[in-house]
Amino acid sequence: MTEDRATAILLVEDDEPQRKMLAGFFKKRGYTVVAAASAAEAEREAGAHEIDLLLTDLRLGGTDGIELLATLKADHPDIQALVMSAFGTVADVVRAMKAGAYDFVAKPVDLDRLEALVEKALERVQLAQENRGLRQIVESSGVFAELIGESEGMRKVKQLALKVGPSRASLLILGESGTGKEILARSIHRVSPRHDRPFVAVNCAALPETLIESELFGYEQGAFTGALAGKKGRFELADTGTLFLDEVGDIPALLQVKLLNVLQSGTFERVGGTVTQKVDVRVIAATHRNLDERIAQGTFRADLYYRLNVVAIDLPPLRERAQDVAMLVDHFLAKHADLSTNAIEAIDDNVMQRLMQWPFPGNVRELENWIERAVVLAESTRLTAEDFPPQLFGQIPETVAGPVDPDQDDEGLEAQVARLETALIRQALDRNLGNKSAAARDLGLTERAVRYKIKKYDL
Repeated sequence: MTEDRATAILLVEDDEPQRKMLAGFFKKRGYTVVAAASAAEAEREAGAHEIDLLLTDLRLGGTDGIELLATLKADHPDIQALVMSAFGTVADVVRAMKAGAYDFVAKPVDLDRLEALVEKALERVQLAQENRGLRQIVESSGVFAELIGESEGMRKVKQLALKVGPSRASLLILGESGTGKEILARSIHRVSPRHDRPFVAVNCAALPETLIESELFGYEQGAFTGALAGKKGRFELADTGTLFLDEVGDIPALLQVKLLNVLQSGTFERVGGTVTQKVDVRVIAATHRNLDERIAQGTFRADLYYRLNVVAIDLPPLRERAQDVAMLVDHFLAKHADLSTNAIEAIDDNVMQRLMQWPFPGNVRELENWIERAVVLAESTRLTAEDFPPQLFGQIPETVAGPVDPDQDDEGLEAQVARLETALIRQALDRNLGNKSAAARDLGLTERAVRYKIKKYDL
């Protein structure tokens, strides 16, 4: 159903007065009506015209309306149908539904009800055609090009993303830090009907509590000291598009109420304002935190969780999809090739084997940092063990920082916690080449907290 033509209804009715009455009714409402008196005539008309909806009587004096629908569906899979009958039985209704009819209409026809059913059936046609168009976009533009991996876990993620992309439903992406949650969110936006509208991302964990409300909802002039002019928030900037709320589990409790309200009503007020703003925004949220635990602890609202979690997508950690490591390595080598004076052509087999065995607590982000580092340090066209961090060829850890040993007699709880925190922060800094902001994201902490601990432990 394209915008440059009227929606076409194929009306099949062997009773001439009824056929003329229904054709006139729908023509007055702006539809193109192609009328036929029999199934055979209807098949010819369907071959000559682009048809969106089949409106057919059940009894046609030969091939009946349900058989006609089954025939037309083979060549026109998006077509919807309404079957009418004054003598329909339960068996007829069941048969019509199995053939793909949208509904079964009893005669004499209630025209108001019939018109409403036609509109609803045509909405399905529109959605099916949009979905097909989006699939063509996916195939031609490679919207998942950045979501590297062909493992079973990643195939399931892409299939689900493609299925939910065209809807307006809120999504919750779950996964450890560095698994690519924002990349997935952008991919979902690109397969949605909003793909040509704004995509606005905000990291809730990176914003101080005092600023997050004004960042999300904007503020009016004079709302606080320094507010010399009004400013739009992220919700307004994302109007008609998609808003990605990364690390939504870190939103302060008081602000969760306002977020829930805008998700339910699409309305809010700017900080310091009284005018109600209305937006049309599709929200995709993400978190590496266990929200069920946070709900049990009373730090995250259950009603907000259910509003966000209409559909959840779990991004598997890199250690669960080792078969994707080689593809990722090739991707990052190409991405960072300009950082080296050498044209990197290959990577030693023993290095690749260790990369596939490494648990990568920082996931894809950590692997990219290692490849970027190796490309910068490489002295030849081949990456070797010398180009990677020395721990890659040490003992492969069972966990991020190794288990805490509760039986150590010479350490109390506080000392063991300090030792564990030190190891975790050092590893995060190493993975991110000393970048404190990136290390903080990996650890699920604010940058200020990481800087405090670095100073505390003299790292």
